[in-house]
Amino acid sequence: MSEKKDEKEVEKKASEEETKEVNEASDKTEKDVSPEEAAGKAEESESSEEGAESEAESLDEKEAKKAAASREGKEADKYKKEAADWKDKYTRQLAEFENFRNRSEKEKAMMFDTGAVSILQKILPVVDNFERGLETIPEDKKDDPFVTGMDKVYKMLTKALTDAGVEPIEAKGAKFDPNLHNAVMHAEDDSVEENTIVEELQKGYKYHETVIRPSMVKVAN
Repeated sequence: MSEKKDEKEVEKKASEEETKEVNEASDKTEKDVSPEEAAGKAEESESSEEGAESEAESLDEKEAKKAAASREGKEADKYKKEAADWKDKYTRQLAEFENFRNRSEKEKAMMFDTGAVSILQKILPVVDNFERGLETIPEDKKDDPFVTGMDKVYKMLTKALTDAGVEPIEAKGAKFDPNLHNAVMHAEDDSVEENTIVEELQKGYKYHETVIRPSMVKVAN
């Protein structure tokens, strides 16, 4: 019994010594860590925490930027559509204005031509009378000052008509054209082809390719 008791005491003592050595080693390890190392470890821990926070903030910023970019894209699309609509409206209004201006100019030209034709139709009988009067003057009277003056007035009048765009219609010797000529007489004449104008009874005139008075003619059958 005494031997067993001694063995237990030895084992207990050895266990206590081993525990003491472990505690001393642990204390020594804690003592061996310098303040700088401890501070470094603390900084590493704080840096790790700050990195996690920074990463979280970075993700939030990215999401915010993505959302802002999406809103800006939608606004840009909206403004582009509005700009396209305004451009389309402007183009349409410009085309309508251009058409209106062309119609106005055309109507104005037509009104002017209508007024001009009306005036010219009243002047043409005056020209006819000048021509008839000058044709009846005998040869020995053509040098008379009065006749010479009337002839100059007639030439000035016909020149003014020519400058205004009035020109006589070709008649004698030409083929009859119902758009230009008014056949008031017919004659049998074998020396010319059928429907040829053999005589002009009254001179016809055109104003800018518009017939203001057809020629009165005699046509061969």
